[in-house]
Amino acid sequence: MTATVKTYFGRLLPQLIALAVIVVAISMVFPGFLNLQIQNGRLYGSLIDILNRGAPVVLLAIGMTVVIATKGIDLSVGAVMAICGAVAAALITSGHSLAETLLATLAVGILCGVWNGILVAILDIQPIIATLVLMVAGRGIAQLITEGAILTFNHPGLIFIGSGSFAGLPMPIVIWLVFGVLIALLVRQTALGMLIEAIGINRQASTLAGVLTPVLLIAAYVLSGLCAAFAGIIAAADIRGADANNAGLWLELDAILAVVVGGTSLLGGRFSIAASVLGAIIIQAINTGILLSGFPPEFNLIIKAAIIVFILVLQSPRFRTAFTFVRLPRAAGKPTEREAK
Repeated sequence: MTATVKTYFGRLLPQLIALAVIVVAISMVFPGFLNLQIQNGRLYGSLIDILNRGAPVVLLAIGMTVVIATKGIDLSVGAVMAICGAVAAALITSGHSLAETLLATLAVGILCGVWNGILVAILDIQPIIATLVLMVAGRGIAQLITEGAILTFNHPGLIFIGSGSFAGLPMPIVIWLVFGVLIALLVRQTALGMLIEAIGINRQASTLAGVLTPVLLIAAYVLSGLCAAFAGIIAAADIRGADANNAGLWLELDAILAVVVGGTSLLGGRFSIAASVLGAIIIQAINTGILLSGFPPEFNLIIKAAIIVFILVLQSPRFRTAFTFVRLPRAAGKPTEREAK
């Protein structure tokens, strides 16, 4: 058990160190950054803001991790967020109950995932092209639902999801914590995670070995659509309205970046939900640090692009091969234990 725990935290160590460095750097510039206080039974502070504002990216990263583990990618999650936010706002303003609204919105997210999954698993279209279709069409669908306007609502139940609290934590944090733990247990306490990794490493071999590859691929995209639906509900509840033009805009790139920062290879295979969640929190911490420092928001995009390039270079096969050749001569030059004696 101890060895398992050490292995698990060893896997997360680079992300934890990166997050700690960012938090310490920000706190050195802003001494009150680490302060936490309780008001009206709820925690407040910059650290809580990072976890709260990062909720949509965390949720998208959870679904994106499973999709990328199958050697796929989902570019439509931002557009699905906009569709689901528009559906939630349209249903709640038309007089439907909160339960009906939430169920219908989650069902729309699942349908979007089924659409992407069928294109990838059944029609064998490249994932980047298959999901690009919904990425392009999704915002148009959302604008049709809201009739091109920002659809506002004042339903207290739906607003509670975006700005309420439970056990002292904002509801968005509670939602991604519970959802993330459930998905992590599902893929790690069953054979599901191993089968997903097998598909990502070699889809054809997995099929020949008897794995239901199409079903698992569709399930991966359904999970991504479900995560986008949760994120869309939170985003709409936070601003008390549906903005089809800006909801989830470019968040698909943040989700991919979070997964890559978490150490999951874009070539498929091994993955970690916890590491991707940490990657999303790291991105939100960078965003918060840049905003607090007073730099223009455009610096966010430049820094994110620099991080993407740096990590992709580290993961590239050519770099790893060159790094291996550098290490081999050093290892060969070390005396063996018998020679040392």
